[in-house]
Amino acid sequence: MGERVLVTGGAGFIGRAVTTELLARGNQVRVLDSLIEQVHGDCEYPQDLPADAELIRGDIRNKNIVARALRNVDSVVHLAAEVGVGQSMYAVERYTSVNEVGSAVLFEALIEQPVRRVVTASSMSIYGEGLYVDADGNRVEDAERQPRTSSDQSWEPLDAQGRPLRPVPTPEWKRPSLSSIYALGKYVQERQTLMMTRAYAMEGVCLRLFNVYGPGQALSNPYTGVLAIFASRLLNGQPPLIFEDGEQRRDFVHVGDVARAFADALVSPHADGEVFNIGSGNDRSVANVAGALAQAMNCDGVGPEIAGKSRIGDIRHCFCDGSKAAAQLGFTVRVDFQQGLAELAEWVASQTADDRVDQARAELEARGLVA
Repeated sequence: MGERVLVTGGAGFIGRAVTTELLARGNQVRVLDSLIEQVHGDCEYPQDLPADAELIRGDIRNKNIVARALRNVDSVVHLAAEVGVGQSMYAVERYTSVNEVGSAVLFEALIEQPVRRVVTASSMSIYGEGLYVDADGNRVEDAERQPRTSSDQSWEPLDAQGRPLRPVPTPEWKRPSLSSIYALGKYVQERQTLMMTRAYAMEGVCLRLFNVYGPGQALSNPYTGVLAIFASRLLNGQPPLIFEDGEQRRDFVHVGDVARAFADALVSPHADGEVFNIGSGNDRSVANVAGALAQAMNCDGVGPEIAGKSRIGDIRHCFCDGSKAAAQLGFTVRVDFQQGLAELAEWVASQTADDRVDQARAELEARGLVA
């Protein structure tokens, strides 16, 4: 018999996949979610949330609701968070309140109602720029880009001699470089998890997620994952909007693989007190990904719009070194990227989406967050 697991944020994109995976493994699942309009629209019960999950609708910052959600629970998967690097740079109070204070409320409640283990969703965003090597082969952990003052200036981070740095897979030991309020909040959630579980004789694990994609993403949320944003644009006959030159590299991992990682992290004897990267280990340029999605959605003639501008808080390259998760969790991806894109495209074809990308871009530009 499995455990009773509380999944905070369990009605969201990743949360529903985690809930489904946990139920399939014989657990009972209780979901706590506020069902905010930006993610869920106007819905009373989220589409695709399994009917045999217990849903409590409420805010992670509400002490009474969190205490109620924790009753008779054996373990917790903590996903509840506001998500969006760009939006976090102007909705500062909202992101800080939900992500940092919300987690604090959860862990304060766990003092009175402790559980065996808490697995918290962190993010690759805490790394800032990923790991690089210079032209002489030396590792560079603290790469930074200078503000562009002309169109001739490189988008790439440079060394002291002005030579481009070469990105390499980023391991967990790479020092954090927090370049957005969202990244700061995810790092705080990590530290809260590891500090509080250790102090109160619980177990804690943090998973640093790379770019998660798949069916079920909030297509009308312009601050969600990049593939969902691209899909929404293509579904509405618009070109995907790509900042910079499109050559920035990311690591895309299917939501089904991510759900397995959370379920495994709940039970692995080697996970307590650890932080793990969860990605595919394959890096792809954003422009190539946009093209591949257009092809999968039969929109071959719709090329991306290259903005030639950057957003404050964005980084150039970051992709996953997954060797630690493979060694200690036994985690490797099972969903091939092309297979995952085909699955996403098939799901998107049955959806409708409000394209709010131009509105989101205008909000960022009005605040001087696009340059």
